[in-house]
Amino acid sequence: MIPGFFGENGELYFEINLIAADSSDIKVNALLDTGCTDWLVMDIQDVESLEWSYVREQIRQTARGEAEFYLYQGNVCFDGQEFTIPALAGEEITEVLIGLPWLENRRLVVDRKASLLTLGED
Repeated sequence: MIPGFFGENGELYFEINLIAADSSDIKVNALLDTGCTDWLVMDIQDVESLEWSYVREQIRQTARGEAEFYLYQGNVCFDGQEFTIPALAGEEITEVLIGLPWLENRRLVVDRKASLLTLGED
């Protein structure tokens, strides 16, 4: 189980490690976006700096309309486990986003009043 923290406006953040192609890792605070149906979404410059494997181009529907994204495959360390996941990269993405697939096999506990935020296995 990993602890999270609340942003200024109640956003849900969790620390994850992005693992570059050279096996170095970078800790980032990732925003849990329950409107995101992808594992991970990042700015294209950040993904390219990790030298992750490019897969293909994709058009996706966003709140702002259709947008062009680039699908990559990369490794992350989440809750002490390393995963190879698909990652969408796009222009002008200001936060590292994690989406709904992380909730498929993990329990999200949110109690803002008690300042409790965790994401982990049952």
